[in-house]
Amino acid sequence: MKQVQDIRVTAADPSGIGLFGLAIVTLVASTQKLEWTEGLGFVLPWAIFLGGFAQLYASMIDAKLGNTFGATAFGAYGFFWLAVGGGWLIQAGVLGETLASQLDVHQLGVVYLGYLAFTIFMTIGALETNKVLFLIFFLINFLFLGLGLSSLGILETSMHNMAAISELLIGLLSVYGAGVNVLNRHFGFEFLPLGKPFNIIGRRREKAKASDMATHS
Repeated sequence: MKQVQDIRVTAADPSGIGLFGLAIVTLVASTQKLEWTEGLGFVLPWAIFLGGFAQLYASMIDAKLGNTFGATAFGAYGFFWLAVGGGWLIQAGVLGETLASQLDVHQLGVVYLGYLAFTIFMTIGALETNKVLFLIFFLINFLFLGLGLSSLGILETSMHNMAAISELLIGLLSVYGAGVNVLNRHFGFEFLPLGKPFNIIGRRREKAKASDMATHS
């Protein structure tokens, strides 16, 4: 008789490293937008390795753990920062003068607004995670709104400033979220608060289940 063996492979929660990747790249990129620093030379490596690869690593681990929300979020934003890094390389002429001469910032505006639509869905999902993560997604909406409208030439200065401030706040919250995720897991209890889920969707789910049971009883 053939025996079937169930093998489970465990993996650590990747939220800490994923949020840390987001934190570092948004912090350094915000300083450039706010004109506290100049140029993109030292922003690019962090965009690729922290914003890109760290978040993609977290995405793959979350996928392994069956966490669709985390895998999708970290994956989408990880690829975003890799694409941003690629765009900066094109802009600098690293990939040739032909590509550098064909840049149209309005195309970026379309991408940013597409990411805004995606982030709205992720913000709804974050209602059932924790309040720190919800606030991060909430601010990412303003980041993409500001980037999108400024790239399309709409209220350029004010939208650019809104994007810069939002990005700085995202970085600060993400540093906190990364550190707290690690410490809470490490110590095995809530060492520092992340904020309980809002449970708005949870209550709707329970009501739907109760209604369904009443209908079939």
